[in-house]
Amino acid sequence: MYAQERQQAMVQLVTERGRRSVTELADAFEVTSETVRRDLSALERLGLLRRVHGGAVPSQALATLESGLGERDLDRLDEKEAIARAALELLPGAGSALLLDAGSTTARLAALLPADLPLTVFTHSVPIASRLAGRPQVDLHLLPGRVRATTQAAVGPETVEALGRIRADVAVVGTNGLSIGHGLSTPDSEEAATKRALVGAARRVVVLADSHKVGEEALVQFAPLGAVDVLVTDAGISQRARAELTEAGVEVLVG
Repeated sequence: MYAQERQQAMVQLVTERGRRSVTELADAFEVTSETVRRDLSALERLGLLRRVHGGAVPSQALATLESGLGERDLDRLDEKEAIARAALELLPGAGSALLLDAGSTTARLAALLPADLPLTVFTHSVPIASRLAGRPQVDLHLLPGRVRATTQAAVGPETVEALGRIRADVAVVGTNGLSIGHGLSTPDSEEAATKRALVGAARRVVVLADSHKVGEEALVQFAPLGAVDVLVTDAGISQRARAELTEAGVEVLVG
């Protein structure tokens, strides 16, 4: 068994059965205790497990495990459609430059782009690029980088470098979590670096996030709330959360 396969199996075992000791894991995978400790350290850095004295427990406090794009695309369909439609009023004017982050809600916005609105669109999302490729009014630019299977989006140094050369009018960004204390966050460090570059490459930042993500915190912060101009969410957001975000300087638009 390769190290990556063993570590994935460890995460599954601890998640399903709860606390496991180093000795139990060493016996289960027929490796030394030192190897288990190295594996647990690596998994803790990724936020997939939490190390405790003598073993590991599931990481329940942080939303670190990502669901695949296909699974997310089927989740909360009505809310995402409402959010995407509300975000249409925040699009820049004709001839402007728009940055579109990867994600199921941003993909819905891409599908709703007005046919008579000429835009220059930059994206690192393969599905969004595929959706917009045949539109004559869109001057489409697909950003370079390594494509992650989970999100079907380009990430890595090439992507970040390319974004560093762009100054778009509006960036539309997705997030796994949004909170007062932790800002915008996502589980993967490479994804976070790309999102951070997306936020920094635009004059105006619009975040699309359903209300269930408000108050959630994923492992890696990619932007403070101060970097956000508008949050577009659904009617499920609580009055308290909306008031706190407004007080923090974020305009909240409900779809």
